[in-house]
Amino acid sequence: MTRYAIDAAVALEIAAGSLRVHEAHSLVGPGRLRSDAMAILFAAVRAGSLEADQGLAQLDALATVKMRLLNDRVSRAVAWTIAAARARDGLGATAGVPVSEYLGAAEYFAVASLQADALIALDPTLTAGAVGLVELAPVEALARA
Repeated sequence: MTRYAIDAAVALEIAAGSLRVHEAHSLVGPGRLRSDAMAILFAAVRAGSLEADQGLAQLDALATVKMRLLNDRVSRAVAWTIAAARARDGLGATAGVPVSEYLGAAEYFAVASLQADALIALDPTLTAGAVGLVELAPVEALARA
């Protein structure tokens, strides 16, 4: 069995039925994943690319995705350590990325490093930040055994 950490965009694609997860895999993410998904949907509604009722329906469908969301002391401490190391190296907040986004990304990296074999993300900022930190897998890996 392969355990994948996923981002909010991947979770939304699974909820919408656009991505299939093979039964041999399990999914994990940070506790903030559902809030991140809601932010994606709300932004789409505000931009006019999604109707409000569709956004709410997609948010509701997200509850059907079988995944373990972590927001424990260890994952938060690891996220803090990752963010601090990246900031020290001149990445993240010191490179113009808002602190909330940078720490949010660190939460995904922490869960991936602690609980998953690889991270699958559709957010290009997240995938770029993961390079050299956690293993990445393509979204197609979800459907394979």
